[in-house]
Amino acid sequence: MSKVPTTVITGFLGAGKTTLIRHLLQNAKGRRLALIINEFGDVGVDGELVKGCNDEACPEDDIVELANGCICCTVADDFLPTMMKLLERPNPPEHIIIETSGLALPKPLVKAFQWPDIRTRATVDGVVALIDADAVAAGRFATDEVALAAARAADPTLDHDSPLEELFEEQLACADMVVLNKTDLVDADGLARVEALVLAETRPGVKIVRADHGAVDIAALLGITAAAEDDLDSRRSHIDGLDESHDHDDFDSFVAQGGDVADLDALLARMAALIAQHDVLRIKGMVAVAGKPGRLIVQAVGPRIQHFYDRAWGSAEPRRTQLVVIGQKGLDRAAIEAGLTDVLGAVPA
Repeated sequence: MSKVPTTVITGFLGAGKTTLIRHLLQNAKGRRLALIINEFGDVGVDGELVKGCNDEACPEDDIVELANGCICCTVADDFLPTMMKLLERPNPPEHIIIETSGLALPKPLVKAFQWPDIRTRATVDGVVALIDADAVAAGRFATDEVALAAARAADPTLDHDSPLEELFEEQLACADMVVLNKTDLVDADGLARVEALVLAETRPGVKIVRADHGAVDIAALLGITAAAEDDLDSRRSHIDGLDESHDHDDFDSFVAQGGDVADLDALLARMAALIAQHDVLRIKGMVAVAGKPGRLIVQAVGPRIQHFYDRAWGSAEPRRTQLVVIGQKGLDRAAIEAGLTDVLGAVPA
């Protein structure tokens, strides 16, 4: 029996993974897909963002959300049972797509495909790392060892260990393909710098694809045939030789909830102010706008906030606003929630 190919889509917070997956589902070209979504935090929204994109290619029953923790740390408890349920169906999917959280290490997940019950049934077709080209061009996640050494000498109390930089390196080191997303926001010189950084962090032969708004041809992403589980030694990791666990205590997240938002411009302005004031990494979710039948999707990465209506609210679907807020440890939840209270509207009963 042939193995079911599986694509792992990884990428830092706000790189555009959900947008990419929505594009894949909407342009499936007859493929029967299943989707496993892993989110950081207790309440996920990504599953709701992709449901209904293309029910023929990926019906709601084939979209599985894992919200019990980072997928690379809960492989035995969550991922393996989920994969077995998909593979044991009478009519299993033709291709499985896994969206990891922005905090996941891809290598432990790939290693899970060596599990005996999985190894004979599925293979890692490819690991796709999605990065925000605009953020990287601005130096937000770049590592400069010389500058860090100089800073250490000048201030011995400075903490130089950046979990963001380490995650970025891990995702690139494990990738079979790198998608530079949001290239429409970067000039030619900036893109050249980003590509040079990516080449320095990836294995020889890894392909780099440029994209705007996650628009990548499905034929380019699916069908890489990397069999990544058989090629683990070439995919270097900071946790090689360790117990393959990593610490997520450097991040905090929570969900801000409300009802119908009366003034969308006021909400967006307040979000921008709170992001700047509290150095919020990411805000994403759904907004119910008063008087509008459509569901508004909000995606914020640093100071950049994007929003669009994706579909009408369902007749049996509660109209409510849910925004996941993610930041580094010490995020002032009380202050952020207080700042949003008067613009989110009352939570429906």
